[in-house]
Amino acid sequence: MANNITEGLFALKDENYRAFHAKLIPEIPVEKIIGVRTPALRSYAGEVAKLPEAKAFLQELPHTYYEENNLHGVLLTLLYPKDIEVFLTELERFLPYVDNWATSDMLSPKIFKEHLPYVYERVKKWLQSDHVYTIRFGIVTLLGFYLEDAFEADMLRLVAEVKSEEYYVKMAVAWYFSIALVKQYDTTLPYIQNQVLEPWTHNKSIQKAVESRRIPSERKEYLKSLKVKLPKNSGSV
Repeated sequence: MANNITEGLFALKDENYRAFHAKLIPEIPVEKIIGVRTPALRSYAGEVAKLPEAKAFLQELPHTYYEENNLHGVLLTLLYPKDIEVFLTELERFLPYVDNWATSDMLSPKIFKEHLPYVYERVKKWLQSDHVYTIRFGIVTLLGFYLEDAFEADMLRLVAEVKSEEYYVKMAVAWYFSIALVKQYDTTLPYIQNQVLEPWTHNKSIQKAVESRRIPSERKEYLKSLKVKLPKNSGSV
């Protein structure tokens, strides 16, 4: 049964990795982390996808362990690689149970590439969610799939209008704008010049952009000059 799938994850346990990785996802209690390295988990997912109980595992929500959620995300891409309607139905059933940034960011479905206009309509809905990691998934989807040929200037506005005090949402917004400065500099720059983002996110976007090797030095110096002074109680960037 599906329990055997979880037992298989425990067979891949790496205690040192568990201790290390737990520090990266402090929002997850350590007792809910098994300690499976991502390459091993992806390889295991390929084996699980061939099992008759794989789809039964997907029905067992919520899962108990962090790696079960990660396995769930990978299995979605393996079990529903062609039918975008079925894939999105299963994905949206799963998203409310995503409870950390790493699981959210691990979801990067290749099937989206073939249906970008259609998926974009879903992204707009995800950005309006009241669930932290659904919002983050929407932003990271725009970052991963819509900053090159599929880019539209209005996408910057949609991300800029995301209002949240949640750290992992604010970081996703900053990450998005930093990469947008790399790939769509001329269109993105006015958002920084006009201080459209709230101050912490504004500064973090600049910080992450200037850390990129893909931005010329003269642009980096200019971006640094656009940083704003933060209130004392806002934390450092």
